Amino acid sequence: MPEDFTLFKELVKDDVIMKYISGKGLTPEQAKKKFTSILDINADPLLGYFKVIDSASQLFLGDCKLVNYRKDPTVFEIGYLLKKEFWRKGLGTKICESLLAMAQDIDANKNVVGIIDPANIASKQLLTKFGFQSFFIGVEDDISTEKLILKRT
Repeated sequence: MPEDFTLFKELVKDDVIMKYISGKGLTPEQAKKKFTSILDINADPLLGYFKVIDSASQLFLGDCKLVNYRKDPTVFEIGYLLKKEFWRKGLGTKICESLLAMAQDIDANKNVVGIIDPANIASKQLLTKFGFQSFFIGVEDDISTEKLILKRT
């Protein structure tokens, strides 16, 4: 929702958080452009970007996504981004479980891709724990990239 821009901007401006996403934090202008594209994607009632909220405290933890992969819409893409203070607390596993369950409910036969920085060992371990396998390592859109896929068909 448009009113969530402030939370998003604060999340993505941090160089440490964005290290494995874009290489560095986003400027306010870059954050606005990205947020606008997220709102367009969120027009789909089943897919999109979602806030990650602590159910007990209602505290904003980060965001996650389940979208059609832009390079191949026959495949889902999952991803997540958490504030630093919530790293290494098992939240990535919970988020991944939830996103994969959503993907299963929407289309049980559709493969799922996760795109990471090859240096992000924690994300690779998380995806491989769920059965994802690496199929691409290289540079894409000027960013060091590794793609992992969970084949469902």
